[in-house]
Amino acid sequence: MVMISERPAEADDRAVPGHWEGDCIIGKNGTSAIGTLVERTTRYVMLVHLPIDRSAERMRDALVETMATLPAHFKRSSTWDQGSEMGAHRAFTLATDIPVYFCDPASPWQRGSNENTNGLLRQYFPKGTDLPVHIRHQLDAVAAELNFRPRKTLGWESRAQRLTELMTACL
Repeated sequence: MVMISERPAEADDRAVPGHWEGDCIIGKNGTSAIGTLVERTTRYVMLVHLPIDRSAERMRDALVETMATLPAHFKRSSTWDQGSEMGAHRAFTLATDIPVYFCDPASPWQRGSNENTNGLLRQYFPKGTDLPVHIRHQLDAVAAELNFRPRKTLGWESRAQRLTELMTACL
């Protein structure tokens, strides 16, 4: 594991887009999950469909598929807690060229944007929800609703507006 203390400074100060925070929200009986990704500069949200389980291999495959939708300059790093779902992080890095950093144990504030987003997601997926019943289309709709909601921290722009501005500036 490469610890968060070794993550580039540009990720810490949110100056450069493409650094992501990841986690899972866990469903009924701890058996189902939805992966959550939040981009640090824009706070843009992507949800990772995990309809069967959150094994390291399924998470790796789902993350590779999700991150493949992004342009190269939006794939700089990913930071996670030390959960078992990231057990295949080396294979993910090999497949995507995205380095993975890990937070210190019991330090959720080191992925503050993701923790905040997970709290917002609980409005849609309360604890105890059977998450596999939510299909990809439903997850995309929830992510879109969050991404188009104006945010005070972004000067009342939405996450989607900020992402579009940055993508346009990079063309």
